[in-house]
Amino acid sequence: MKRKLFVAVMCAAMVAGTVAAPAAVKAESKGLIGVAMPTQDLQRWNQDGENMKKELEAKGYEVDLQFAGNEVATQVSQIENMIANGDQLLVIASIEGDSLGTVLAQAKEAGIPVIAYDRLIMNTDAVSYYATFDNYLVGKTQGQFIADALDLENQDGPFNLELVTGDPGDNNVNFFFGGAMDVLQPYIDAGKLVVPSGQVTKDEVATAAWATETAQARFENILSSYYADGTNLDAVLASNDSTALGVENALAANYTGEYPLITGQDCDIANMPNIIDGKQAMSVFKDTRALASKVVEMVDAIMQGGEAPVNDEETYDNGTGVIPSYLCEPIAVTVDNYKELLIDSGYYTEDQLQ
Repeated sequence: MKRKLFVAVMCAAMVAGTVAAPAAVKAESKGLIGVAMPTQDLQRWNQDGENMKKELEAKGYEVDLQFAGNEVATQVSQIENMIANGDQLLVIASIEGDSLGTVLAQAKEAGIPVIAYDRLIMNTDAVSYYATFDNYLVGKTQGQFIADALDLENQDGPFNLELVTGDPGDNNVNFFFGGAMDVLQPYIDAGKLVVPSGQVTKDEVATAAWATETAQARFENILSSYYADGTNLDAVLASNDSTALGVENALAANYTGEYPLITGQDCDIANMPNIIDGKQAMSVFKDTRALASKVVEMVDAIMQGGEAPVNDEETYDNGTGVIPSYLCEPIAVTVDNYKELLIDSGYYTEDQLQ
């Protein structure tokens, strides 16, 4: 949205009494930006929020950073307050993709642009842009890692596989799980991969709130039901590190067979010792510094009256149309390259991973 149009809409809305007057910002500020993150319970959202806040402030913006504790009602209330307080642009990582339509209608009425951050906000025409990683490629990378590690092109198996994905309300699950299964399903159909639990659909393997404890409880049941007789588990597709950690905790307490390959995502500090020790085969690294930098670039372009940079205008339809998107590229991290990607790049210090 052009800045003149934005200002005109905001002024008209204030006259009509639909929004509060903008909160006072420092004289040198370029504007007030609202950043709504889902929770502080997962490491990555803390990093994403703080990285973005730091970079936006460095460019002269004031930042209203809020974490919602994984409570949809809290996030809705926080966004309502951002609108009422005169935040001029919103960056939102939603808890549930379908839960923000009503409050974002208020943002649209107030002329406030919205960037959906890493999770596509569904079924609302108030979303201006989407910034994320190539989430289909995340899943495909995980699936291909399993296929390559088991040499499925050349080995008949059968190899035993179990599947764990994330919160069913997170639209990204469709891409993570879909990308992985596009690689793995042909091997399941050919009988090279077998899922002894029979749990193969997205809904069957979902993990509410991506919670480690929930993934652990489900996997303890799988191990006691299908692997207690000494059956080997060869691989686990886990869509992220918090669910992978639940799997690893369950294995530590309930499994005596040959240790399986386990995938993950986010390179969480809690998981890195397991990668280093061989208890998790890989994690997909999504450098949140790169995503935060791109979002700051997008924010700055919009606030200066221009259009945000995008590199995908085909993939992400939120139910009201395709949302112009910028996709950053994920990278597979293993014990062989974690030092180069995570320590040498300054993402972590070596002490943090001990």
